[in-house]
Amino acid sequence: MLNEADIGKKFPQVVADVEKGRLRFFAKAIGETDPIYTDEEAAKAAGYTSLPIPPTFIFCLKMDVPRPFENYENVGAPLEKILHGKQKFQYYKSVVAGDTLTFDSYIADIYHKKAGAMGFLVEQTKVTNQHSEHVADMISTLVVRQ
Repeated sequence: MLNEADIGKKFPQVVADVEKGRLRFFAKAIGETDPIYTDEEAAKAAGYTSLPIPPTFIFCLKMDVPRPFENYENVGAPLEKILHGKQKFQYYKSVVAGDTLTFDSYIADIYHKKAGAMGFLVEQTKVTNQHSEHVADMISTLVVRQ
Protein backbone atom coordinates (compact mmCIF):
# COMPACT_ATOMS: atom_id res chain seq x y z
CA MET A 1 0.00 0.00 0.00
CA LEU A 2 1.37 3.38 -0.97
CA ASN A 3 1.95 5.76 1.91
CA GLU A 4 2.08 9.57 1.56
CA ALA A 5 4.88 9.55 4.16
CA ASP A 6 7.17 8.32 1.36
CA ILE A 7 6.82 11.59 -0.59
CA GLY A 8 10.31 13.03 -0.96
CA LYS A 9 12.03 9.66 -0.62
CA LYS A 10 15.08 9.39 -2.87
CA PHE A 11 15.83 6.27 -4.87
CA PRO A 12 19.38 4.97 -5.42
CA GLN A 13 21.21 6.74 -8.22
CA VAL A 14 21.45 4.96 -11.57
CA VAL A 15 24.36 5.44 -14.00
CA ALA A 16 24.14 4.21 -17.59
CA ASP A 17 26.25 4.48 -20.74
CA VAL A 18 24.63 5.43 -24.04
CA GLU A 19 25.84 2.81 -26.52
CA LYS A 20 25.49 2.95 -30.32
CA GLY A 21 24.34 -0.65 -30.68
CA ARG A 22 21.52 -0.22 -28.18
CA LEU A 23 20.49 3.06 -29.83
CA ARG A 24 20.26 1.44 -33.24
CA PHE A 25 18.32 -1.52 -31.84
CA PHE A 26 15.89 0.78 -30.01
CA ALA A 27 15.37 2.96 -33.11
CA LYS A 28 14.57 -0.14 -35.14
CA ALA A 29 12.25 -1.50 -32.44
CA ILE A 30 10.16 1.68 -32.36
CA GLY A 31 10.06 1.97 -36.15
CA GLU A 32 12.21 5.09 -36.32
CA THR A 33 13.33 5.66 -39.92
CA ASP A 34 15.26 8.93 -39.59
CA PRO A 35 18.88 7.98 -40.39
CA ILE A 36 20.30 10.25 -37.66
CA TYR A 37 19.40 7.49 -35.19
CA THR A 38 21.27 4.72 -37.02
CA ASP A 39 23.88 6.33 -39.30
CA GLU A 40 26.78 8.16 -37.69
CA GLU A 41 27.47 10.28 -40.78
CA ALA A 42 23.81 11.37 -41.02
CA ALA A 43 23.87 12.29 -37.32
CA LYS A 44 27.04 14.36 -37.75
CA ALA A 45 25.63 16.04 -40.87
CA ALA A 46 22.63 17.03 -38.74
CA GLY A 47 24.93 18.67 -36.18
CA TYR A 48 25.27 15.93 -33.57
CA THR A 49 28.62 14.63 -32.33
CA SER A 50 27.31 11.05 -32.55
CA LEU A 51 24.00 9.19 -32.78
CA PRO A 52 21.35 11.09 -30.77
CA ILE A 53 18.92 9.22 -28.57
CA PRO A 54 15.24 8.91 -29.51
CA PRO A 55 13.16 10.91 -26.99
CA THR A 56 11.93 8.00 -24.83
CA PHE A 57 15.24 6.10 -24.73
CA ILE A 58 16.33 7.61 -21.40
CA PHE A 59 13.47 5.76 -19.71
CA CYS A 60 14.96 2.47 -20.91
CA LEU A 61 18.41 3.44 -19.64
CA LYS A 62 17.04 4.32 -16.21
CA MET A 63 15.48 0.86 -15.97
CA ASP A 64 18.78 -0.82 -16.90
CA VAL A 65 19.52 -2.18 -13.43
CA PRO A 66 19.34 -5.75 -12.10
CA ARG A 67 15.97 -5.23 -10.33
CA PRO A 68 14.30 -2.23 -11.99
CA PHE A 69 11.08 -2.43 -9.95
CA GLU A 70 12.70 -2.95 -6.55
CA ASN A 71 12.36 0.74 -5.59
CA TYR A 72 8.61 0.60 -6.16
CA GLU A 73 8.21 -2.68 -4.30
CA ASN A 74 10.03 -1.14 -1.33
CA VAL A 75 7.38 1.60 -1.08
CA GLY A 76 4.33 -0.65 -1.35
CA ALA A 77 3.93 -1.02 -5.12
CA PRO A 78 4.48 -4.67 -6.07
CA LEU A 79 5.13 -5.29 -9.77
CA GLU A 80 1.95 -7.33 -10.29
CA LYS A 81 -0.14 -4.33 -9.19
CA ILE A 82 1.61 -1.61 -11.23
CA LEU A 83 0.35 0.00 -14.40
CA HIS A 84 2.52 2.58 -16.17
CA GLY A 85 0.13 5.52 -16.28
CA LYS A 86 1.99 8.48 -17.75
CA GLN A 87 5.46 9.61 -18.80
CA LYS A 88 6.74 13.11 -19.50
CA PHE A 89 10.17 14.13 -20.79
CA GLN A 90 11.80 17.55 -20.90
CA TYR A 91 15.17 17.89 -22.64
CA TYR A 92 17.66 20.70 -22.08
CA LYS A 93 20.66 19.37 -24.06
CA SER A 94 21.23 16.69 -26.67
CA VAL A 95 22.14 13.21 -25.47
CA VAL A 96 24.28 11.13 -27.83
CA ALA A 97 26.11 7.81 -28.03
CA GLY A 98 29.16 7.92 -25.81
CA ASP A 99 27.48 9.92 -23.05
CA THR A 100 27.25 8.56 -19.52
CA LEU A 101 24.01 9.53 -17.81
CA THR A 102 23.25 9.76 -14.10
CA PHE A 103 19.64 9.46 -12.94
CA ASP A 104 18.62 10.99 -9.61
CA SER A 105 15.03 10.09 -8.74
CA TYR A 106 12.65 10.76 -5.89
CA ILE A 107 8.97 10.37 -5.11
CA ALA A 108 7.39 13.73 -5.96
CA ASP A 109 3.84 12.78 -4.99
CA ILE A 110 1.59 9.96 -3.83
CA TYR A 111 -2.18 10.23 -3.92
CA HIS A 112 -5.21 7.96 -4.06
CA LYS A 113 -8.50 7.82 -5.99
CA LYS A 114 -11.58 5.59 -6.04
CA ALA A 115 -11.87 5.58 -2.23
CA GLY A 116 -8.28 4.37 -1.93
CA ALA A 117 -8.61 1.51 -4.42
CA MET A 118 -6.09 3.13 -6.77
CA GLY A 119 -2.83 4.69 -5.67
CA PHE A 120 -0.67 6.97 -7.81
CA LEU A 121 3.07 7.31 -7.40
CA VAL A 122 4.71 10.25 -9.20
CA GLU A 123 8.46 9.89 -9.66
CA GLN A 124 10.62 12.85 -10.70
CA THR A 125 14.04 12.14 -12.23
CA LYS A 126 16.85 14.58 -13.01
CA VAL A 127 19.26 13.34 -15.69
CA THR A 128 22.82 14.67 -15.94
CA ASN A 129 25.65 13.74 -18.29
CA GLN A 130 29.32 12.98 -17.65
CA HIS A 131 30.03 16.74 -17.58
CA SER A 132 27.47 17.26 -14.77
CA GLU A 133 25.22 19.07 -17.26
CA HIS A 134 21.48 18.81 -16.62
CA VAL A 135 20.28 17.20 -19.87
CA ALA A 136 16.72 16.11 -19.08
CA ASP A 137 13.92 15.61 -16.59
CA MET A 138 11.47 12.73 -16.52
CA ILE A 139 8.20 12.47 -14.65
CA SER A 140 6.66 9.00 -14.38
CA THR A 141 3.24 8.28 -12.94
CA LEU A 142 2.50 4.74 -11.86
CA VAL A 143 -0.99 3.53 -11.08
CA VAL A 144 -1.02 0.98 -8.26
CA ARG A 145 -4.00 -1.22 -7.53
CA GLN A 146 -4.40 -1.15 -3.75
